[in-house]
Amino acid sequence: MAPELKRTALYDLHVALGAKIVEFGGWDMPLSYGTGTVTEHRACREGAVIFDVSHLGTVEVRGPGSKELLQEALTNDLDKVTPGRAQYTHLLDNDAFVLDDIIVWWRGDDSFDVMPNASNTSRVIDAIGGVDVTQSRCVLAIQGPKAREFVARIAPDAAGIGRFRVANVLINGTPCVVAGTGYTGEDGLEIAIANEAAPALFSQLVEAGVMPAGLGARDTLRLEAGLPLHGHELGEGITPLQAGLGWVVGWDKAVFRGRDALLAERAAGPRRLLRGFTGLSRQPLRDHAAIVVNGEVVGETTSGNFSPMLERGIAMGFVNTAASLATGSAATIEVRGRSVAVSVESFPFWPPKER
Repeated sequence: MAPELKRTALYDLHVALGAKIVEFGGWDMPLSYGTGTVTEHRACREGAVIFDVSHLGTVEVRGPGSKELLQEALTNDLDKVTPGRAQYTHLLDNDAFVLDDIIVWWRGDDSFDVMPNASNTSRVIDAIGGVDVTQSRCVLAIQGPKAREFVARIAPDAAGIGRFRVANVLINGTPCVVAGTGYTGEDGLEIAIANEAAPALFSQLVEAGVMPAGLGARDTLRLEAGLPLHGHELGEGITPLQAGLGWVVGWDKAVFRGRDALLAERAAGPRRLLRGFTGLSRQPLRDHAAIVVNGEVVGETTSGNFSPMLERGIAMGFVNTAASLATGSAATIEVRGRSVAVSVESFPFWPPKER
């Protein structure tokens, strides 16, 4: 029998708001609400939306030696930041393939919240230990250019937390951890709050005018922003260098898992690279589609969809390094038997870049 799906403390509220519920990473999660993915997407770009991202993991790492432990396990260099900051990083295997991409919230001198992807929490715990507190709290992501404006009406102290900053804040009398992080390409905040207090805060924000949004919009937003998704642009067989994320690596650190293999790849040069593609029409692009140049298959897409803001198809995909696809060059992507003309695009897709 398949394991029973987990539900966040906001599940009943999602159902009451008319959400379409789908399985994701072992959880029942809202895909979209009655307004639909495109409307939710545009609301995030133009105003503010709220996501329930409680399916993402939280692993508490506490006590003396915590920083040193994370330094040796993860790619990025915590010496680049200080307590009260968040940092994006990777957990690699010994072949330098990305087991997970992670946000670390450095809450205090020896106090870290490590935030894995939903399905990867156990492998992260295997690597770093710590205490899994995922199911004791909710995480609300309020995103968009007006996100802080709406949060300020309820929790002014939370609204003032800067980008990639982390702080403890009281909201409605409940201790919360607030970080200036997100996954949409927009400004915003993520609030970790106890399960019993989460529905009231979610409802307050919706009543204030923040539109609830589901995983459908979260995916199209991150794609427009050129942000990788584990299982697509990151995962087995994919290194940070291939994904164009060499900046996530603390190259001067003496030790981290996968370092030797990654150094060898850097010296030789990666065999493939992640590229962006913008369609010349409204035809949505798709995952796992062949990328063709001059009749030769040079790669495969990893994510593809319709961009609500650009109103055309967009995709990300790995291309053989030898193909030397420069920004602006032409290619085609094979979508369900059709050859769709595209141009090679640098990230992010949105906001559009001046030519």
